[in-house]
Amino acid sequence: MRGIVVELIGYACAWAAFALLALPLTEAAGRGEDWPRFIAAWNWTNIVQYLVMLALTLPGELGLPPLLAHGLGLAGIGYALWLEWFTARAALRIAGGMAAAFVVLDLALGLAIGGIVGRLSGG
Repeated sequence: MRGIVVELIGYACAWAAFALLALPLTEAAGRGEDWPRFIAAWNWTNIVQYLVMLALTLPGELGLPPLLAHGLGLAGIGYALWLEWFTARAALRIAGGMAAAFVVLDLALGLAIGGIVGRLSGG
């Protein structure tokens, strides 16, 4: 039960941290007025990313050879990164380089909070 609680708290912290840290980044890009639209789009994009990752991970769990399973996993990660980049670029109407900054921010937060969650949940 502790692991589930820690995971849920970690998810909430990661979501809030990204949303709050994306605001000054959005303002630095001169698109502060588009922040609510970006956060809404990013939120829906997360659902798509989770579903794609689940769909691409499931075959490995059902016996797909490891090389193919890892290839599908990498394809899913690549798609998730591209989708987040595309969402930032489209929702904020910014250049690709600036959109990449949002992806890096989300990755850095995810790795940091994921590490903390892993240690707290005993994983």
